[in-house]
Amino acid sequence: MRALDRKLVRDLWALRGQVFAVALVVASGVALLVMSLSTLTSLRVTTEAYYQRYTFAEVFAGVRRAPERVADKIAVIPGVQTVETRIAALTTVEIAGVREPVMAQLLSLPEGREPLLNRLALRAGRTVHPGRDDEAVLLEPFAEAHGLRPGDTIGVLLNGARRPVRIVGIALSPEYVYAIAPGGLMPDDARFGVIWMGRDALAAAYDMQGAFNTVSLTLLRGRDPGPVIAALDAILERHGGTGAVARADQISNWFVQNELAQIRVMATILPTIFLVVSALLTNAVLARLIAIERREISLMKAFGYSDLAVGWHYAKLALAMTAVGVILGWGIGAVLGRWNTELYSAFFRFPFLFYRPGGAEFAISAAVAMGAGLVGALWAVRGTLRLTPAEAMRPPVPERFRDVALPERITSALDSPTRIILRHMLRTPLRSGASVIGVALAVALLVTAMQWNDAITLLVRGHFQQSQHQDAVIGFLEPKGPAALHALHRLPGVMAVEPLRMVSGDLSHGRFTHRGALTGLPEGARLQVVHDVGGWDIPVPPGGVVLGTLLADKLGVVPGDRIEVEVLERDHPRFTLPVAAVHETWIAMPAYVSLSTLNRGMGEAPEFEYAMLRVDPAFDQALFDAVSDLPGVASFTVKRHAIEKMFETLGDTILIFSGFFIAFAGALAYGVVYNAARVALSERGRELATLRVLGFMRAEVSYILLGETALLVLIALPVGCLAGYGLVALLVQGFETELYRLPFVILPAVYGKAVAVILLASVLSAAVVRRRLDRLDLIGVLKTRE
Repeated sequence: MRALDRKLVRDLWALRGQVFAVALVVASGVALLVMSLSTLTSLRVTTEAYYQRYTFAEVFAGVRRAPERVADKIAVIPGVQTVETRIAALTTVEIAGVREPVMAQLLSLPEGREPLLNRLALRAGRTVHPGRDDEAVLLEPFAEAHGLRPGDTIGVLLNGARRPVRIVGIALSPEYVYAIAPGGLMPDDARFGVIWMGRDALAAAYDMQGAFNTVSLTLLRGRDPGPVIAALDAILERHGGTGAVARADQISNWFVQNELAQIRVMATILPTIFLVVSALLTNAVLARLIAIERREISLMKAFGYSDLAVGWHYAKLALAMTAVGVILGWGIGAVLGRWNTELYSAFFRFPFLFYRPGGAEFAISAAVAMGAGLVGALWAVRGTLRLTPAEAMRPPVPERFRDVALPERITSALDSPTRIILRHMLRTPLRSGASVIGVALAVALLVTAMQWNDAITLLVRGHFQQSQHQDAVIGFLEPKGPAALHALHRLPGVMAVEPLRMVSGDLSHGRFTHRGALTGLPEGARLQVVHDVGGWDIPVPPGGVVLGTLLADKLGVVPGDRIEVEVLERDHPRFTLPVAAVHETWIAMPAYVSLSTLNRGMGEAPEFEYAMLRVDPAFDQALFDAVSDLPGVASFTVKRHAIEKMFETLGDTILIFSGFFIAFAGALAYGVVYNAARVALSERGRELATLRVLGFMRAEVSYILLGETALLVLIALPVGCLAGYGLVALLVQGFETELYRLPFVILPAVYGKAVAVILLASVLSAAVVRRRLDRLDLIGVLKTRE
């Protein structure tokens, strides 16, 4: 080893405490970056491989009923590669030991061959044999939730007729990576599943011989799906088409891609915080080391080392400190990346999982971390380049301290050690500011992590409790008239019933169009209200539409404007509606009209497809049994189960993520506080030793050193709370989607918990420095040449 390299190793060992503090901060940032990038890469590669291997369609469309010959017209649309038609229906399932109705999506399988598109990944058993109307394949999460295996039997309601069906296979599908029930927010595998049966069986049950009601397409490479969707909608319109969507808007794929986008946001913002702080710490360590080693620098230059060689020596010291953190962060990030990817498998079900982080994640994290270390070292190192040997041999010129005159009423109330602390802080504002920034960013991270649970709780409360006052929602295969309401009133335990209708449609204003849903509510509705998250309800207007703010912004409308509506059902009726009001909501992009207005616009008699029920809990089981026997039921959703599932799914995940963010933020605070105290001890060791010799007690000397650190932390706490407020606002904006927005809420308890964690980390780091201060060699320090 060369002489400078040996000196580098000795310096690293001598500074091992500060090296560890810097490395801890760097490792946290690198670990977050590696975890995010490796998770992103793994999920993306797995998704793409799954879609390709099992020929996931690129365009999907629903239709009321279309003859099979229409598929030939679809096949000649320019850009279409493959066409496959299917029969689909929502139904309820009866499973032994389950006391409530279970929803299921029925899908047909071709007779005697594999599907061309959306092929099944069989996990157990086999597919349905041709001509068998009593066999079915189940989606794996649904089967696992009920402990079902090939050979078991379930009851399936086929167009009002209950039929025993034997399970012959368990499978996954690229169409249901995220299996969510219609209108749901989270997968509920116990209450919603997918069942595949032979096409002939479903055609006979739903009067679909020689016809279909869903179609899937793949396109030629590089084709824009827009023109294909327009042509497909035109063909299906006369048959009751409900509007085609591209793969990007298919609900399962939308959730997957949206999650990948949010991981990218996390990978951009959070690691940056740690790496900025690591640059500040590196600068502080090197600046103090260079100040101490002026004599060594003069000797190196006197013996012929160039300015560049000396500067590179100290830059290598910064790189070495950073490299320790990079290596540590690689290991932690790889473990967390694997764990995080597997955690997503609880939400997104793949038949295989590729976790093979390549060199890109590690190279990017190392380059970013090393770059931050070099930036931090640059300001300190450039001072060595200007030093001549003769100048470096002399002690440094005393700093030009500004005369910090504290008000008399303050100084008179303070003792001497406290005045020393205040004067030193005010005379080194840059160093003090860097420490405040580091601790403040740690507080901001904690605030961000700890507010997630409150935000989700508020979102659930606003959507399920303040907007929805019903206990259950029942959906029908076909629209029902007023007589059905009276029948529902007679069900066991039903105390109130209100109708609801939802139709898919294109909402337009000028050149802006949104494909979504129009929801019809009865005037004076009480079970489902239009609730603004500001805390008030908006009455359903008799002749206008109430839009969510996000939808209103997308269409560029304000109250008083008119929007055009094309309903993508029946004969595709078109009508216009005035915008009566705009309301803020966290879920979806709703558009509410009165039920009478919706039926009138569609040119139909009073009809509804859903009914909201207020139910006496004592009659739950009797109601479940009665609903299971009702003909034409497509769905039955119990509100409390949806709430329980959401909290169950998100609760553990939030707890785990909050846990390691607390650990990372604690490491950040520890590194900042320890480094600030150690630099101060190194810089003021002679001064503190002098005070000890002059008779100051050990506690008083510790107070001068650690009191300054404590004061910096106390200053950083409110700054960090403000920074946390801004960081939460930034992340809320980054996570905003058309399906949901996280509420921007930070409760006082969150600030209190964040402050408590930072204080704990600060006390631990101060205790380590205090132990070193108590062992200070007074004679050795006083002999040190300043």
